Amino acid sequence: MRSYPRNSPEAAARILALVLISDGHVSRSELETLQQLDGVRHLGLDSQKFPAIVQTLCEDLLMEGFDGRSILSRVGEGLMASLMAEVNDVEQQAQVLRLAQLVVHADQHVSEGEKAMIEAISGIWKTISVAAAAAKAKSNRPALALAD
Repeated sequence: MRSYPRNSPEAAARILALVLISDGHVSRSELETLQQLDGVRHLGLDSQKFPAIVQTLCEDLLMEGFDGRSILSRVGEGLMASLMAEVNDVEQQAQVLRLAQLVVHADQHVSEGEKAMIEAISGIWKTISVAAAAAKAKSNRPALALAD
């Protein structure tokens, strides 16, 4: 799977694309809602570049052996964690999740694949945030003096 710079618009857009294709297709109403919300631009990406992000993601998934079944089962935990780690800015994560929620509801049906993908992304980002907060707290903790 190709990688993008950390917290880049492309990394955020790929995660949004992952949600959009998680049920096996992207509906017209989902794309229209994304366009009406100017969602891709809110992620910092020119809207003309989003189709290429989706295409690249699909190509990468095919290279990984994706065969049309659940994307989550094909991507695997390690790859999901790697993709999610490319967006570690909490505000950007929240923005991606808000857009994903709005877009998947556009067709009046949230599939099991879409629901599972959003839950997986939320869970991974929550875990990453908790681990980062713990590491930060540990690094800010004063060293204990050893008593004689």
